[in-house]
Amino acid sequence: MKKLWFMVLTLLFLLNIQPGLISANSNTEEQSISQSEVEFQNEFRKLWIDHVLWTSNYITSATTTGAEDQEQVLARLLKNQEDIGNAVKPVYGEEAGNKLTELLKEHIVIAGKIVDAAKNGEEDKVNQLNKEWNRNADDIASFLSEANPELKNEDLTKMLYEHLELVAADLNASLEKEWDERITAIDEGVTHIIIMADAISEGIVKQFPEKFDK
Repeated sequence: MKKLWFMVLTLLFLLNIQPGLISANSNTEEQSISQSEVEFQNEFRKLWIDHVLWTSNYITSATTTGAEDQEQVLARLLKNQEDIGNAVKPVYGEEAGNKLTELLKEHIVIAGKIVDAAKNGEEDKVNQLNKEWNRNADDIASFLSEANPELKNEDLTKMLYEHLELVAADLNASLEKEWDERITAIDEGVTHIIIMADAISEGIVKQFPEKFDK
């Protein structure tokens, strides 16, 4: 009798947990990530990390007396903006990709002017350029949110403003020769840009799931 009850209880236990197991397996299948999605998100993340690192390299070149690579570093930084624009062309098309590149290059040009003004102690000019920088960030957020309903303008604007603050922290620490603070600013800048890059790429995947199903 004891053996019979043990068998009955065991059977009931298995029947109770089996649906959960099936459900768990189903969820696993639903949440699987395709190879194309992984490749796109990884490449998009790399491009934005490059954006932060080459911006930081430009700050080094522009603020270091006797540096000879400023022109070359700027050219590499501007190419990065083209690479980011090209990355979205498969989903948004040639015109939209070129527009994003244009906006990002403007972001870099303004940043370069801020570096020069800050280096020369032109505080009023820095303040004016910061307004232009924020306006450009607004334009980038508007462009991306209008292209993709999965991306909220408010969220993008907040992330872009934080990016600007971290670049400014990098620049200020460099000018003040506060090297530990600069390292912190760069580390935080990379961490933040990964979050921003992932938010944008995830929004793109949600908008175009058929393009990332393999």
